[in-house]
Amino acid sequence: MTKKRVVVVGGGTGTHTVLRGLRAYADKLDITAIVSMADSGGSTGRLRDEFGFLPIGDVRNALSALASEGDAHDDLLRQLFLYRFAKGEGLSGHNFGNLFLTALTDILGSEEAAIKAASHILKVSGRVVPVTTSDVQLVATYEDGTVVVGENDIDESLIYQGDSRITSLGVTPEAYITEDARQAIISADLLVFGPGDLYTSVLANCVVSGFREAVAESKATIVYVCNLMSKRGQTVGMHAAEHIAEIAAHIGRAPDVALINTATFRDDLLSKYDAEGNHPILNNCNGDVCTITALPLVSEEEVVLTSGDVVKRSLIRHDSHALARALMEILETH
Repeated sequence: MTKKRVVVVGGGTGTHTVLRGLRAYADKLDITAIVSMADSGGSTGRLRDEFGFLPIGDVRNALSALASEGDAHDDLLRQLFLYRFAKGEGLSGHNFGNLFLTALTDILGSEEAAIKAASHILKVSGRVVPVTTSDVQLVATYEDGTVVVGENDIDESLIYQGDSRITSLGVTPEAYITEDARQAIISADLLVFGPGDLYTSVLANCVVSGFREAVAESKATIVYVCNLMSKRGQTVGMHAAEHIAEIAAHIGRAPDVALINTATFRDDLLSKYDAEGNHPILNNCNGDVCTITALPLVSEEEVVLTSGDVVKRSLIRHDSHALARALMEILETH
């Protein structure tokens, strides 16, 4: 049986979640993860600054999601790749997988060679491809004219504390899509955007030169997995329809299907988000732009934050298995 080609575009925890679910169908799927190279925070940002290599945090997340689970040794290796140091001068906050990929890059001479070697070591089901191999910074311009440079500063609202929306997104310097990423998009049967922070994880890929053109050449069914919660400094006040409109504006066409959650959230978790000015993303779509598939997509597993992690992480996340089932159904019916 010919495997269906599924390409997931994004970065961070959201991409890890959807890839973990899809990995269960690896016998039916040819999976490619296209990940952002604009990350500049946490362990990744420190290594990027100190070594001058491309950011590898999103790569590590994707590799670990697709890593083999064949036996106890495979599981231990995957846990090792996700391990974060909670103490140690200079080590606290660093992720072992990030250090491992940095060492491989230094040994092999390029990030692409390091990714291929790590994929072999982890017995990855699929491929992980950087959207670009240029050293770029994400640039966001807000309604009031404020310009913020750097993914971490945008993501954590470290520079901009206003209420304006992001009106344009780009990278500096200009960067071009890798040939591997371009070919993956063009040949895809299913192209999945998200979940993940709309601007700093998902659209950070789409603003690389050549990305939009690759989507135009692709005959893939396009799916957008809508976020569960808003992101302060990025999407407060926006709901599903506004998210879909931003995706369409950046890739040149509306998604064919949008997956939107219908499950409710725990009150204690909602109160934490509310205290930061965030809110659930509601389904305000009328269905005339794309097909809306609304179903429960929230994980019931409690998110355990890793000691030593200085980056703010989401406490409410998608259920990887529910997402994968929904995507497989779309693949089979389109």
